[in-house]
Amino acid sequence: MPTTANMAKVNGIVISGAPAVSDAHTLIATATASSSATLSFVLGLDSLYDAYEFRFNNMHPASSSDFSFQVNATDGADYNDSLITSTHFRTWHRETGDETFLGYSTGHDLAQQASFQIMSNGVENENDNGCSGILTLYAPSSTTYVKHFTSEFQSMHGGNYSQNSFAAGYINDTTAIDNISFKFSSGNIDAGVIKMYGVAKS
Repeated sequence: MPTTANMAKVNGIVISGAPAVSDAHTLIATATASSSATLSFVLGLDSLYDAYEFRFNNMHPASSSDFSFQVNATDGADYNDSLITSTHFRTWHRETGDETFLGYSTGHDLAQQASFQIMSNGVENENDNGCSGILTLYAPSSTTYVKHFTSEFQSMHGGNYSQNSFAAGYINDTTAIDNISFKFSSGNIDAGVIKMYGVAKS
């Protein structure tokens, strides 16, 4: 007798034997900014999940600057040890409809650099500005492979532009990563919420 766990409905017809559908994401931790220099996750990155997803909601800078991340795989304190190689693309569209852009962002990418990786650049500090997006970090606990990541962010840029930013790359470290930190390049994080999810193993 099929159960609701392995049944699906297509065009009103119930089909038994369908794969069970469940939420593959498990909420692990939440960090809320309040004039914070950084927001860091120092627990929860382990081998329990294949990947970890960080969801950012309305990250607001104290001063206009770039929103970025870096990891730690050595001492749990220094976030400038791991070398990152990455690409960075941006698109934007002006509210008036008279200007668009799609291109590679030279200067926001890294080439074997122990620096914070920019995910969203030029985030402005007007009251209605900020950035929101997603960062996915793959297999951070692996001791065999480098650590891949992808990010996608949306922000209001220049007061009247819709800007999308895309970054991807790898962290050239085969040591397990157990810490990750987020910050703006200048000033504190005035407000915003970051949720860390574990993505279920396939």
